[in-house]
Amino acid sequence: MDAHRCRAGTRSCSAAARATDALRLLQIDVHPLKSGTIRSIPSTTVQPRGLADDRSWMLVDGEGRLVSAREAPRLFTVVADTPATDPAVPAGLRLRTPGMPDLQVAVPDDEPVDVRLFSLDLRARPAGAEADGWLRDVLGRDDVRLVWCHDPSRRTLQPGFSEPGDHTAFADAFPVTIASIASLRRLNDWIVERSLELGEEPPEPLPIERFRANLVVDGDEPFGEDGWSRVVVGDVPFRVGKPVGRCMMATIDPVTLTTSKEPTRTLARHRLVDGKTLFAVHLVPEAPGRISVGDEVRAE
Repeated sequence: MDAHRCRAGTRSCSAAARATDALRLLQIDVHPLKSGTIRSIPSTTVQPRGLADDRSWMLVDGEGRLVSAREAPRLFTVVADTPATDPAVPAGLRLRTPGMPDLQVAVPDDEPVDVRLFSLDLRARPAGAEADGWLRDVLGRDDVRLVWCHDPSRRTLQPGFSEPGDHTAFADAFPVTIASIASLRRLNDWIVERSLELGEEPPEPLPIERFRANLVVDGDEPFGEDGWSRVVVGDVPFRVGKPVGRCMMATIDPVTLTTSKEPTRTLARHRLVDGKTLFAVHLVPEAPGRISVGDEVRAE
């Protein structure tokens, strides 16, 4: 096993039990619409379900199944804001994208409908025909519908890595993810090394946004997060759930909407554990509170 790898679902690695200091919170990213444009904000409220309004809305197809940027990359161009990401939004959701008029979506009050997030059967409130039509025009699909998570407490987390009462909205797995700039630097170095070995032109360094984490920190050694079991941001405590297994989403450039082999090719070489390529870690809030860019981050 590579020196920087950590066995999925365990705390076993060379940095285990080592308290980490001198970390700082560099970035807070919220995604009100799942797979929509990342909204970077200076501060936010942490709730039991995660950051305020993070992944509270998502698109589903005609059968109620998740539609993400994996299937519809143009979702990356949809800027979705709530009062948590833009105080100018009075309530609900504001949608924007080039070439389309802005659309204000009210908080839905219709009866919940069945939706499916991967293998999870959930309930959500439909946003209505106007929002559906706007998004269908943007994506060039006639089957998508916008839904809102009206009750995140109904969504439990993965058994074996969670505790009773843990919950979230439409995040893939856990309420919060945290990523390290130090780890990204090491990954980009590996990508260059591999490109040169294969006689390829090294690509531009990947930005941290490729991994769509909520919290971005710097100050620790590369992949020091493999050994964390608990993180405190400012005064808000989090429990580490498990490492994040990356999917093809990270291979899509959110600006050009093109795909490439990276970072999957290089992560598979250095960070492959139990068939999953690992980058960043999942967190579960242990208490509510307020966090801001610049906060001290203490990890152990």
